[in-house]
Amino acid sequence: MVDLKVKVHNLEFKNPITLASGTCGFAREMTDFFDPSLVGGFFLKGTTLKNRDGNAYPRMAETPSGMLNAVGLQNKGIDYFIENIYPEIIDYDTQLIINVNGSTVEDYIALTEKVNELDKIQGIELNISCPNVKEGGMAFGVSCPSAEMVTREVRKVYDKTLIVKLSPNVTSITDIAQAVEGQGADAVSLVNTFLGMAIDAETRKPKLSTITGGLSGPAIKPIALRMVWQVANAVKIPVIGMGGIMNAADAIEFMLAGASVVQVGTAVFKDPLVALQIIDGVKEYLERHNMNSVEELIGSLQL
Repeated sequence: MVDLKVKVHNLEFKNPITLASGTCGFAREMTDFFDPSLVGGFFLKGTTLKNRDGNAYPRMAETPSGMLNAVGLQNKGIDYFIENIYPEIIDYDTQLIINVNGSTVEDYIALTEKVNELDKIQGIELNISCPNVKEGGMAFGVSCPSAEMVTREVRKVYDKTLIVKLSPNVTSITDIAQAVEGQGADAVSLVNTFLGMAIDAETRKPKLSTITGGLSGPAIKPIALRMVWQVANAVKIPVIGMGGIMNAADAIEFMLAGASVVQVGTAVFKDPLVALQIIDGVKEYLERHNMNSVEELIGSLQL
């Protein structure tokens, strides 16, 4: 028997395979497909202080090796979550991490204070990297001073595990990672989507109402993998990796590069059971390579 347990700061995951924010709703949507307790955790849908209707349709477009999305953080706000969704998921035997978003630093602070009171939620993913909103979002994550500011202010009001989600749409992601580490981040997750666009040649119009959107899926994996490796070698805090993970081999590569935990996203739209297949694949790999624990795999890239 191999040990799949892994720890990220104070969060204990029964296995390193989690579902990415924006691809699994608020976890309850996945219960039609599998028992939530089977995966390491869920990074819940992006949540804001107040209701957001999101962007106008169309806001998703398929690409040859992935997808573009411009949903724009549609959700009913944190109070609705606390009153209507939280009671339904509180008994799930897995880690639940809420993805926190804001248009201003004050929004982030007010939202985080509310989440801090929820006993079942032992960590937040501070999203400073969403490319699909006009205010806040990625604007906070593309420079060291702004990333430091929002991390520092949220750290002041949050006493559980603080994970900062990084944008790949920057000159040096390692600089941003080191900046948030210096302001109290307990871990970083990367990468969020890459800014891209799609055009319908026949209508000569963009395929997204917002013109640009976030690219995810297999197309981004080599770049995401490189960034995870760079960041893992630049910070002392744990790294959570994502970006085009479609199978166990992909997940293993991210862990070899230094990711303690991985998030599966776009692959879920193709096969809702893919996370379970990846868990089985990682376990088989460890057994085949005579590893007793997944911890032996993390950061073991041979150079």
